[in-house]
Amino acid sequence: MRDLSPLPGALDLATSIRTGERTARDVVEATLETLSSKDRSIHSVTYLFSEEACRQADAVDALRKQGKTLPPLAGVPFGVKDLFDIAGHVTTAGSIVLRSNPPAKQDAAVVQRLRQAGAIPVATLNMDEFAYGFATENAHYGTTLNPHDTSRMAGGSSGGSAAAVAAGFLPLSLGSDTNGSIRIPASLCGVWGLKPTFGRLPREGAYPFAASLDVVGPFARNVSDLAASFYIMDGCDRIPEPAVAGSWETLRIARLEGWFADNLSKPMVRALESVCAALDVTRTVSLPEVATARASSFLITAAEGGNLHLPRLKEQADSYDPATRDRLLAGAMLPADTYLKAQRFRRWFREQIHAVFRDEADVLIAPAVMGEAPRLDEPTVTVGGKVVSARANLGLFTQPLSLPGVPVLTVPVLVSEGLPLGLQLVAAPGCEEKLFRVAWHLERAGLAGCRLPKSAA
Repeated sequence: MRDLSPLPGALDLATSIRTGERTARDVVEATLETLSSKDRSIHSVTYLFSEEACRQADAVDALRKQGKTLPPLAGVPFGVKDLFDIAGHVTTAGSIVLRSNPPAKQDAAVVQRLRQAGAIPVATLNMDEFAYGFATENAHYGTTLNPHDTSRMAGGSSGGSAAAVAAGFLPLSLGSDTNGSIRIPASLCGVWGLKPTFGRLPREGAYPFAASLDVVGPFARNVSDLAASFYIMDGCDRIPEPAVAGSWETLRIARLEGWFADNLSKPMVRALESVCAALDVTRTVSLPEVATARASSFLITAAEGGNLHLPRLKEQADSYDPATRDRLLAGAMLPADTYLKAQRFRRWFREQIHAVFRDEADVLIAPAVMGEAPRLDEPTVTVGGKVVSARANLGLFTQPLSLPGVPVLTVPVLVSEGLPLGLQLVAAPGCEEKLFRVAWHLERAGLAGCRLPKSAA
């Protein structure tokens, strides 16, 4: 009987394949069997690339038998949010609207780079339709459930990508983030997630949502795997090791206060305090006009997304999820002046956060969400003392930080009990390595990491 226990991390798995302890074919077949038999409990997968994945695995094993040097992620299976092109398959972006499109002629750019590093795509993963949401409640493909408690949200829109890693089904996955779509599900599912600097990783072959905000990035179960996948997708020939990249102690680290200190659950407050204590954080920083930054990010997203879809909405409106359709139509109707004002504010806000990184801090710490994952049958959070919709407000802390295009790493804080909690580490554009240095320290100190659900442990 095949062992379907959770796979080790990506780099450890690649080492076991390189040394002959396991074959790539065995790893891929076990992964496909796991996804086929176990994913029905959380609904993270939309399609399996079974034949193609096995062929690529056989090619990896053949190289090893020939004595060839294997690339760094040889034989490592990964999944992609259902908006990344995979050659020979139709990219649906979580919708039935695109089903009649021709198959993609080539992989998305970042998928190509991971393949070149030996990694093997095995599945597309569930998402909110056209990435418009924070819940991964999809009218066409179902709702992705949180592996730690299937009565709760996985978050979105990259919920399938986060849940598959959190459940132990995959060591790596890819998502996209416009207003928090990597950071929110990473936080609620308890995995590491990275929203890179805007424009750093190529987006070719990833179906767009809001072109001036979209980024693509990875999920993983440990910092080394997260860093490896990021640097490979960034086109690096060598993978820096966070452990030797430099000491976190030389960095100026501060906690974001004001907007980012309100509306927190008691467990989140304790998580923030424990991490700040471990990093000797004593200074706090406030960003100006955060509410306006959040509103601007929302308006830019709505306008760009709405106008992208408007031509198709005029002909196929009934094929959209009504909730998605109505928001896209509303965005398309926004006055041009409103969009321009939001973009002008964006330039000003970007200058403000750049000044903070120049004068006050190298890394900022903030909560990713208010607390634990909301229940599916009671999808609410408390903001300003009022119970409000979770789907509309889970981005309270992520949307403002989308606007300036800075890199943000989501840290799964280890708590003694209860559901996962996530924090955001924020740095200046292009300074992802600083985030990895802090994250690696927190992981090594035992304060952060990915806990497998009790059902998978």
